[in-house]
Amino acid sequence: MSKSLVLLTPADTAACCSPLTVEPLTMQQAEQVAPLLKALADPVRLRLMSLIASRESSEACVCDLNDAFDLSQPTISHHLKVLHEAGLVDRDKRGVWVYYRARTAALASLGALVGNPAR
Repeated sequence: MSKSLVLLTPADTAACCSPLTVEPLTMQQAEQVAPLLKALADPVRLRLMSLIASRESSEACVCDLNDAFDLSQPTISHHLKVLHEAGLVDRDKRGVWVYYRARTAALASLGALVGNPAR
C-alpha cells in the first residue's frame, strides 16, 4: 500500500506558511513542506521539474524528456512518479504515453516560502 506523503495539496501546504524569513515554521508546517522539498532535492527530479515547467505549455511527454538524460526510461518514470506523488506534477495518459504537467501554483508557493523578501 502506498503511503501518502502530503496531507494537503502542495499549493495549500506551502501557502499555509509565512516566508521563512518572516517567522519560524511550526513543526507541523515543516513536516508538511519537507516532502515537497525532498522531492525536488534530487538533481534528476529538479531538472525534470525545470524541463516540464519551462515548456510553453508547462507539459511534457515522457518521450520528450528521455533524451535530456543518460538514464533509462523506467528510471525517468520513477523520478516522475516521485514528483507526482509529492503533488508537484499532474499526469494524464494519452494512448501509450504519459504527459506530465507542472503544478505551477505549488512551485510559486514554495518559491514564496523560501524566497528572501526585503525587510
